[in-house]
Amino acid sequence: MTDDWCGWREATRTALYGEDGFYRRPEGPAGHFRTSVHASGLFASAVARLLTRTALELGTDTVDLVDVGAGRGELLTGVLAALRAVPDAPSVRAYAVELAPRPPALDPDIEWSRALPPRVHGLLFANEWLDNVPLDVAEADGDGVPRYVLVRRSDGAERLGDPVTGADAEWLERWWPPARPGERAEIGRPRDEAWARAVEAVAGGLAVAVDYAHVRGARPPFGTLTGFRAGREVPPVPDGSCDVTAHVALDACAAATAGTGDGAELLDQRTALRELGVSGERPPLARASADPAGYVRALASAGEAAELTARGGLGDFGWLRQRIRPAP
Repeated sequence: MTDDWCGWREATRTALYGEDGFYRRPEGPAGHFRTSVHASGLFASAVARLLTRTALELGTDTVDLVDVGAGRGELLTGVLAALRAVPDAPSVRAYAVELAPRPPALDPDIEWSRALPPRVHGLLFANEWLDNVPLDVAEADGDGVPRYVLVRRSDGAERLGDPVTGADAEWLERWWPPARPGERAEIGRPRDEAWARAVEAVAGGLAVAVDYAHVRGARPPFGTLTGFRAGREVPPVPDGSCDVTAHVALDACAAATAGTGDGAELLDQRTALRELGVSGERPPLARASADPAGYVRALASAGEAAELTARGGLGDFGWLRQRIRPAP
């Protein structure tokens, strides 16, 4: 770690994925923030139902499940457990794509890799992956010219660098042009490219990205770059001590795969999970006297479902779904 000034993309890459990076720490992401996977097993069960539907659409009894940005394998572990409880569930080839080392106690049925499988037949699922794909930040100077924001790794101090040019400038113009001096934008081109590579690996089935998101026309004027440590939001200092994240321009990611498969679909998590049977509706009160234990379990499940689908919370997450029909 040095005090050299550099762009946010370079600084974030080192801070998160370098030799001593945040995502290589032994406690893993779950030690610092809570995703839908950690909030409730209902999320993994919903993904298991989505995988089963994908297998039916493909007409196969054996299906791939690829978790991109797998953390410590929590989602895959939950999905496999949910499927083992279902009669006639499809056979699953499970792949965790993650830069951190394989957890020692992970289910041996899960293959651990730093790279995507070459040809996926099934479901590729990326939960809170794209928000950690490093990107550069731009800010409009006093003349309204977008310039790269440079950061000092040791303390997160910033200053403006050169004007944004080339492919980055084209991306800003199309997706997030800073309108007035001082306004900022996060240049999502690396995320578009990462998502396009992921979708390209799917030879047949469904690719899904789930993340904090925004779309053109509702971009935050000063960006979303922030940090998290031990469950609390903190300044985004790229020294490896915290997560460094920014919301995802999912509409731009969707456009990056235009012409692929059946086209991309954007929706919120609340809608997506309800389609998969996750609802926050309370059980009928009459059940409390007829089946007290069952009522308590159903009430707890409804509470977890309500958290996963809540407005102003996890329910506002964006889902990007891309269906790819297998070649005849």
